[in-house]
Amino acid sequence: MSKRMSDFSIARRRMVDRQLRGRGITDPRVIEAMLKVPRHKFVEEAFASQAYSDYPLPIGERQTISQPFIVAAMSEALQLQGNEKVLEVGTGSGYQAAVLALLADQVFSLERISSLARRARLVLNQNGFSKVNIRVTDGTYGWDDEAPFDGIVVTAGAPEIPETYLQQLAIGGRLVIPVGDRNSQILKRVTRLPAGDYRTESLLDCRFVPLVGDKGWEG
Repeated sequence: MSKRMSDFSIARRRMVDRQLRGRGITDPRVIEAMLKVPRHKFVEEAFASQAYSDYPLPIGERQTISQPFIVAAMSEALQLQGNEKVLEVGTGSGYQAAVLALLADQVFSLERISSLARRARLVLNQNGFSKVNIRVTDGTYGWDDEAPFDGIVVTAGAPEIPETYLQQLAIGGRLVIPVGDRNSQILKRVTRLPAGDYRTESLLDCRFVPLVGDKGWEG
């Protein structure tokens, strides 16, 4: 292993110990996934040295890669066991999708910006995550022909929860989504119960880029 790769490995372990375990992430499968995914490969070369720091980073097109804690918290909130079918809305850099690929059986990801989707596809393939399925489209409509999903994670802030996500959630499935205004949101988890009922929980305060689309914010 080169010194640079060793440095990244040390930084990744420090990230997990300080930012994740240190802030209450306890799911061993999530922790293991965060230890395995090379986050520095999912950011631009100029930001590689900051990849394991506790803040989001720009990835172009006015989008960001979320801070590691948020990625872990959203992944943990899905409560995945390994046999699930998961939808991600907002592929972005592809990092969250890579983490989900280690936690679930099938991963489908939607991205409205084609240049980000192309780069994410390349990086995912290069790092062993080719099983992630990516579609370029308005993510606020979900992925109806692959529904229902055991988990849906939305990596952009919505003004309200789109009905399409609720409809595409399997019985017992969980939707994790930031809801609020353009500047701040509350991360919510919605569980679909039998007989068409839903249970909604507020998890933590957060700040994401806006969910742009017909059922979200205007671009």
